[in-house]
Amino acid sequence: MGRFAKAGKGRILGYKSIVTLILIAFLVGIVSQSYSKTLSISNKLSNKVIQNLLFNTTDGDTIFVKSGVYYINNIIVNKKISIIGYNYPVFNANFKTGDLLTILSDSVRVSGLKLINVPLAHTSDNAAIKIRNCSNVEIDDIITLNCFFGIYIANSDNCKIRGNNLTGNFLKETSSGNGIHLWKCNNITISKNIIKKHRDGIYFEFVKNTLIVDNISQSNKRYGLHFMFSDSCKYNDNQFIDNGAGVAVMYTKVVSMERNKFRDNWGTASYGILLKDIRDSQINNNTFENNTVGIYAEGSNRIIIKNNDFIRNGWALKIMGDCLDNVITYNNFIGNSFDVATNSTQSYNIFKSNYWSNYEVYDMNKDGFGDIPYYPVSLFSLIIENSPPALVLMHSIFVNLLELGERIFPSIIPKKIVDDKPYIRRIYAKF
Repeated sequence: MGRFAKAGKGRILGYKSIVTLILIAFLVGIVSQSYSKTLSISNKLSNKVIQNLLFNTTDGDTIFVKSGVYYINNIIVNKKISIIGYNYPVFNANFKTGDLLTILSDSVRVSGLKLINVPLAHTSDNAAIKIRNCSNVEIDDIITLNCFFGIYIANSDNCKIRGNNLTGNFLKETSSGNGIHLWKCNNITISKNIIKKHRDGIYFEFVKNTLIVDNISQSNKRYGLHFMFSDSCKYNDNQFIDNGAGVAVMYTKVVSMERNKFRDNWGTASYGILLKDIRDSQINNNTFENNTVGIYAEGSNRIIIKNNDFIRNGWALKIMGDCLDNVITYNNFIGNSFDVATNSTQSYNIFKSNYWSNYEVYDMNKDGFGDIPYYPVSLFSLIIENSPPALVLMHSIFVNLLELGERIFPSIIPKKIVDDKPYIRRIYAKF
């Protein structure tokens, strides 16, 4: 066609005209694809009207919710829309049964709302927000109060839960749900949330490749974080404070837990971390302070416990005899009642180059390490394992004499639980 093209009834269009038409068509296509409505709702609208409004939205719409109190429940979101609240409008379920807000569509964002009064149900897990079979959902800057479950995510992936404040109203385990609950999910990010007074602050089951970062899980009835059958997840920079127990990790592999704080988790069966049948994982650069037990491990293998601080716990570590090939190295054990306890005279784990505040020897060659090995399992800790009521004798003259005799003529404490090269000063460098 050379420099020209035919169009219409024999008319000839130049290149400039063709380019202009193409550009106009391209812009029209963009506008038609990206056009969305901006709607607003007020608390004068009924539950039914609000639901009809949501059903009549189209993908890409944004709904702004004005400040006020909305007595609604069982609201369903089935379009790719955003729901944004101004000054935290209140969605009050008023203890009517069902979920308050259910999301059934991909690419939904909910932000800036206060959701309250979702009731207990023994046959369903009523939640302030429930996400089912979705991807790319974002929940941020949400407040929940007095809700059975806070945010419940099932069979979903690539979602982000960030900057929310979730407060339950637990009375006992059987009458309270979880703050953030995930079931069969993949690649979820949970960040900068505050979760209090639920059964479990955060609960995982059959979850993969998920990141929990910079959250505070505090004063929950059972666990600050509880996860089972959830592989290849990371838990970094969180605080687990004053829970029934800090974290429970069960039936899981390839878990990384770094730079977390486990503090004030006290109780007869309370832990900073409970490890049950996990393997090939890392617990590094964490702080365990004022817990009944820092780390309790049972049936757990090939765990690296490194660069942690164990400070003023009842027991820093309880490692059962069925734990194999774990490496405990470069940790600080400071002011714990008992450094290590076990239920076996054998050990197949490695203790190497830790600092023990109860280790009192000389460093004659000035290399920074003690001149003799340290046996962290005390005789009295073995007695306590077999007879817990004997704890009342702690710090008595009788117990001190027993410990002294055992150090001079060791015959009972496990010889294979030994740090052959203990530091004589607290470790500050990271290795």
